[in-house]
Amino acid sequence: MTEAEKRGRDAAISGFAHEHIVAGILMKRYGNVSLVDLPLSPYDIVIVLKTDEGENIIRAQVKTAQKSVSFTGGGRGGVDRTYISDIKVYRQSTKTCDVVIGVHPRKLDAYDLYFVPAVLIEKLSQSSISLGKIADLKNNYPMLERCKDSAFVTSQCQGYGILPL
Repeated sequence: MTEAEKRGRDAAISGFAHEHIVAGILMKRYGNVSLVDLPLSPYDIVIVLKTDEGENIIRAQVKTAQKSVSFTGGGRGGVDRTYISDIKVYRQSTKTCDVVIGVHPRKLDAYDLYFVPAVLIEKLSQSSISLGKIADLKNNYPMLERCKDSAFVTSQCQGYGILPL
């Protein structure tokens, strides 16, 4: 196995592990959380929050975040990466998911979760963002819970300096 293949394999293993870790963290907090076992799905996790009106279903895409959170999907990664001209890389949006969760390993058994609503991704119109710029989204569970509330997301992110006033 070449060094590039080993890096690809390790990245794929970390990606799968991080999906399970995030699901576990969210399950402890919210209970009704499930991994999506559909390889072509644009999201990895479904979170069902109980509300006075019934249920709020949140579709979450998990991304490993070392220095930044990527907002793209549709590409092929890992050891079985193949480059085919008709593969379409896309940017996450409210059509594909409700929130991107960047999982940042602090140490072996400690993780920070960055909750980046798809509403914000559409407003930013970029393919990634550095963790430093979204420090206020780190472990910000109200942002996760209200990720589909455009007015809330916009107001909060303007206050945090992520979006211009």
